Amino acid sequence: MIVFFSLTTLSCKNQLSEPVPKVEITEKLPASIQRSGNVEKGYDYLVNGNYVDSGIPFDLWISLRGENTENILKRQGDNAKIGYGFTVVTTSNNTRVVGANCLNCHASTINNEFVIGLGNTEFDFTTDQSSNISLLDFLMRGTYSLNSSEYQVFIPYKRGFQAISPLTVTETRGVNPADKYAAILAAHRNPTDLTWRENDPWGITKEVIPTDVPAWWLLKKKNAMFYTGVGTGDFARIMMASSLVSLQDSTQARIIDKQFPDVLAYIKSLIPPTYTGIIDKQKVVDGKAIYETNCSRCHGSSNDKNDYPNLLVSLESIGTDPALASTNFAYPQLLNWYNNSWFSKEPFAAKLVAKNGYIAPPLDGIWATAPYLHNGSVPTLEDLLNSSVRPKIWKRTFKPDDYNTKKVGWNYSISTTKTDNQTYDTSIKGYGNQGHIYGDKLSSSERMALIEFLKTL
Repeated sequence: MIVFFSLTTLSCKNQLSEPVPKVEITEKLPASIQRSGNVEKGYDYLVNGNYVDSGIPFDLWISLRGENTENILKRQGDNAKIGYGFTVVTTSNNTRVVGANCLNCHASTINNEFVIGLGNTEFDFTTDQSSNISLLDFLMRGTYSLNSSEYQVFIPYKRGFQAISPLTVTETRGVNPADKYAAILAAHRNPTDLTWRENDPWGITKEVIPTDVPAWWLLKKKNAMFYTGVGTGDFARIMMASSLVSLQDSTQARIIDKQFPDVLAYIKSLIPPTYTGIIDKQKVVDGKAIYETNCSRCHGSSNDKNDYPNLLVSLESIGTDPALASTNFAYPQLLNWYNNSWFSKEPFAAKLVAKNGYIAPPLDGIWATAPYLHNGSVPTLEDLLNSSVRPKIWKRTFKPDDYNTKKVGWNYSISTTKTDNQTYDTSIKGYGNQGHIYGDKLSSSERMALIEFLKTL
């Protein structure tokens, strides 16, 4: 989501054809004290750690999927034999299991370059995986006894995904139901000791409001973790909630929590990938002037990498699909649960406080983070900066090299109807591509100059 600040004129040849609309700022989000950590330890725990310690026994995993020979993370031992989005850990009952790690959603490939911290926009959440969990349970029961250590450490994985899968089905591939994951897992946890409870007391429905996975390297500048301005306080504690799928209780949570300041330190060390295509230097100069005059108030000055204002823009002003922000109010149970749970307790408290808007994010590495807006509804920067040409129903190939260097984003085809799960229909609630019209007043040459400059961030 890019937000432009209104000034009526630019000097010399960068003068705008018409004024850019003003932006209504709801509030400036204050910073919170964060725990310090060790970058190297953080990386090791991220890719080798036991923050998810339930899953499929390693031997069964290899028999079903075979060894992964790519080893893109250059890991050692058993972890060298599985994909980067999974980790082999030894559980408390001395069983080797494969569980998911954070890179499932927070690593991806752009122009054939693997980038840790780049949001995964290729994931497919469009089908209910419950039947696969049931099939896996059948295999587990046929391979191990119900009292075996292997089956016992499989149970948290099984119950977690049986709760999640039916309620997190998205309308299209590439978007992420992370917010819904959090709500479901919280509903199944006692807020005080985080033990599992079978029944969902909130009556969560099947409606999924999607998000686009934000780039991790932006976190070092942000005072709130999520698009809607929620997620303040101790970021390390917020992040370790990924363990809720397999967590035993708050005793185990405290152990995991001690490791996540290191993970946060590693995430803060990440830098965006550099654009490697041809750059028009004169357009960059022109585009920088346009950016500084019209964009920097909300997104931060390119002259000072530390100048990022952390501004929440009102829904009325930004005009983008309001459904994600509205879920802060649609599920008050989640906010109440979180703000009275173990996660909110000092000395490293975190909070979820509902806001009525969206944060104007930093734009570092924006060239690599298509599709755009908080729900991934706009495939290219050119479309983002000219709302009149945004496709209503569009489809991309999901090939990591199918990238458009002129428009900056994914190549796509336009459809008249939604035909499959790779087609994005912006008429669906939560998937809208409206709003953010601040680039509409730019001329074509001004828009192209701005895009050229954005490639360099």
